[in-house]
Amino acid sequence: DTSMARTASEEPIIRRFWHRVPWLLLGLAGAILAADIVRFFERELQANVMIAFFIPGIVYLADAVGTQTEALIIRGLSVGVPIGSVLRREILTGLMIGLTLAMVFYPIGVWRWGGDGIVLAVALAIFGACATANLVALALPWILHRLGVDPAFGSGPLATVVQDLLSIGIYLGIATAILD
Repeated sequence: DTSMARTASEEPIIRRFWHRVPWLLLGLAGAILAADIVRFFERELQANVMIAFFIPGIVYLADAVGTQTEALIIRGLSVGVPIGSVLRREILTGLMIGLTLAMVFYPIGVWRWGGDGIVLAVALAIFGACATANLVALALPWILHRLGVDPAFGSGPLATVVQDLLSIGIYLGIATAILD
């Protein structure tokens, strides 16, 4: 709501710090967990190091899609727009964005790196990671809002952690399934 947004915009530095740092510590824990997920796929990465080249791009795209969705949802929640009124349109938009990015990447990937399974794995992971990020970005601000927590502080960092972990897991899982 607007009073929560105004309060967050005008609060003192120490309060801003304490509203933000716990979420960022959660992000640090997520980074540690992400390293564990990557380590789980160590054998596949050693067999085909090229798999690692695409992790940052897939994670970035999912985060960017999620950030766009979060901004729209948080803005809507702050002015009283119920999540149900945007849910279907935003889910379909996320699927379309994921599909578009995957379809744009695939021919470029084939041209740059050949037609092997890695390009297909990346394209499928882009689609899956972007669609999943969209769902996470829809759900988390709404859940935080329902719990009375200002989604402006928690949604971004929490969604980023969840999206990063899901994106890495989706990609490495798909790459392992296709390349084994």
